[in-house]
Amino acid sequence: MDTESSMAPSTTTRSRALATEAVHAGRDDLAALGLHAPPIDLSTTYPSYDSRGEAERIDTFAATGAKLEGPPVYARLDNPTTARFETALARLEGTESAVSFASGMAALTAVLLVRASMGLRHVVAVRPLYGCSDHLLGAGLLGTEVTWTDPAGIAEAIRPDTGLVMVETPANPTLAEVDIRAIAHSCGSVPLLVDNTFATPVLQRPVEHGARFVLHSATKYLGGHGDVMGGVVACDEEFAARLRQVRFATGGVLHPMAGYLLLRGLATLPVRVRAASASAAELSRRLTADPRIARVHYPKLGGAMVSFEVYGDPHRVISAVRLITPAVSLGSVDTLIQHPASISHRIVDEGDRQASGVGDRLLRMSVGLEDVEDLWADLCQALSSQEVGRQEVLRHEPLRPEVPRHEALRQEVLRQEVSGRPARTAAANEPESRPAAR
Repeated sequence: MDTESSMAPSTTTRSRALATEAVHAGRDDLAALGLHAPPIDLSTTYPSYDSRGEAERIDTFAATGAKLEGPPVYARLDNPTTARFETALARLEGTESAVSFASGMAALTAVLLVRASMGLRHVVAVRPLYGCSDHLLGAGLLGTEVTWTDPAGIAEAIRPDTGLVMVETPANPTLAEVDIRAIAHSCGSVPLLVDNTFATPVLQRPVEHGARFVLHSATKYLGGHGDVMGGVVACDEEFAARLRQVRFATGGVLHPMAGYLLLRGLATLPVRVRAASASAAELSRRLTADPRIARVHYPKLGGAMVSFEVYGDPHRVISAVRLITPAVSLGSVDTLIQHPASISHRIVDEGDRQASGVGDRLLRMSVGLEDVEDLWADLCQALSSQEVGRQEVLRHEPLRPEVPRHEALRQEVLRQEVSGRPARTAAANEPESRPAAR
């Protein structure tokens, strides 16, 4: 039987490069076990002839939440395969521990329940967040209360019963970025949780900038292939112990097969993120120069996500893609595009959506590993399907009046389309890039 569940996660000291850790973390004992691939332990229960000893171990877990020495008693307490994934993710994020869950929302729920159990039910949060995270905080489903603010207002918003400050950077779906270190300073003694789903530890490690908790929807880049659902919180061991107790009580455990697929996904995470990011940066540059695009959002940090606002009908773009997959979620090897106001952020009040920059013409694209020329060709034909006539364009108010967008070229393209003459390409007439819209 695999005994990985007894392995203590790494401390914050990391002596190997990230790419090396991605391949080897959580697998360091395999050669000694005579194995090359990590084993999958599907057991739900574990035999023991020492019931008194088991009672002592269960009492210890109930009191401390510490990982059990030896085999688990029951799969809701721990699993050797998922423990390997937790060990690896903690090493990549530079934390003492990590605790996995059945989904990213289950992971966030556990964090909120731990803080609420300590009498700290108030949360300070910065929009935008993922739509369901926003809903979980705002609807009070867990008895929590949220104060929404901008980064500059965090310190003032903190109260004696504040248990958490939450940010997502780059944010879903606008890709807005915040200064993690500055926000951590504003938090004082209140722990800062950073949703690092979009950036991954390849691009940023929030604990190095003062965050205490790091949240991932592991369904996205950590898995990387659109075939596994999971969530994980990377944190110090003290908080991890409390998370394990909540996980045991609420049952939001990660399935062992999911743990195996996530561990396998981590091995290629740096390669996937860097390759997709290079394509995303190039697509961002081309979209910025395209007269059919009103605004492009691409973070200074980089990454494989691009959001953009169109002058025409975004729903026509979604319906016209052929290579790009029109689907919610992100972080897969194939490129996905979706309309946040219709899907990922539909559950957020329309006024709050608009105020946080999630407009009706915004599209979010998760760039995959396809050739960038093929992706651009598909985007171009999909954008042409908007069929925006002269009068329709002129009827639209500018999305950001303070940022005129290639007005002369756009009008020229429209004139040429009406006359039937081929339009000049934007790349031949406009600068290749501009500062990322924030």
